[in-house]
Amino acid sequence: MMAAAMQAQTPTGQTPELPPGAPVAFGTSPAVGPEVSESTFAEAEKLMQMQMTAADRTQAASNWRMQMAPLLERRTGPRKIALEATLAPATQWNPSLPGMVKPQPSGRPFVRSNDGGRELPASDDAIAFAPVWQLSRWIENRKLTSTRLTEIYLRRLEHFNRQLRCVITLTREHALAQARQADAEIAAGHYRGPLHGIPWGAKDLLDTAGIATTYGAEPFRNRVPAADATVVERLNAAGAVLVAKLSLGALALNDVWFGGQTMNPWLPEEGSSGSSAGPGAAVAAGLVGFCHWERDRRQHC
Repeated sequence: MMAAAMQAQTPTGQTPELPPGAPVAFGTSPAVGPEVSESTFAEAEKLMQMQMTAADRTQAASNWRMQMAPLLERRTGPRKIALEATLAPATQWNPSLPGMVKPQPSGRPFVRSNDGGRELPASDDAIAFAPVWQLSRWIENRKLTSTRLTEIYLRRLEHFNRQLRCVITLTREHALAQARQADAEIAAGHYRGPLHGIPWGAKDLLDTAGIATTYGAEPFRNRVPAADATVVERLNAAGAVLVAKLSLGALALNDVWFGGQTMNPWLPEEGSSGSSAGPGAAVAAGLVGFCHWERDRRQHC
């Protein structure tokens, strides 16, 4: 129809010129790809776990190469364009209203919340649910040790994980070693900053050297990377304490992984949803000080 419409608008004797990269009219592209037969589709049915009729196989084999032509063109050309690495993406998200110009500060200043003089609660549960900025102030002022806070979260992880299934790997010994190091450094006057001594949980999509990173998928259950992801390196440098690798739906899809389904701590009969099921459940249940993943639901990142 498009070709006919263009022909009707083109003076007699002239060939219409399509814009570079414009798709050709349906069914007019030259056939591409390897020859196929009815038996090709019979074998493909085994992979797709479906069954076609003999007539369907015959029809598919007869027009497969022609049907593939426009799809191949979308993938390969007709033009080859090299994009510079510095080019901005085709779409951007900008929350500013039309006409609004927000001044951009030089550098990236970080402003901490004031301590407020809040005393350390007597209850471990109250400590566990305290916001990360408050935990940070208690540790900085030596009202709370990293070791004690880490032990609180380890106990809660071990207890509540039976129901929530949000932990893939509990890093107990690793965490306690990091916590003791943080306490020793802080006691010696070497305070690294707001995350020093704070226990955190990593979505099991982040590589951790010497600690399994499984993507929540059975084929990678025993995968142990040799190097840390960049965010893990930076949190280690900040003195944060890794207490657990937390669940995600297999390959970051939904909330079902090889250990089962991660559940919602405030509605235990429902799943935690995905893909950051484990971090969401762990933070909401007060099992870690903060988590790192796409978006922290308690904004502790």
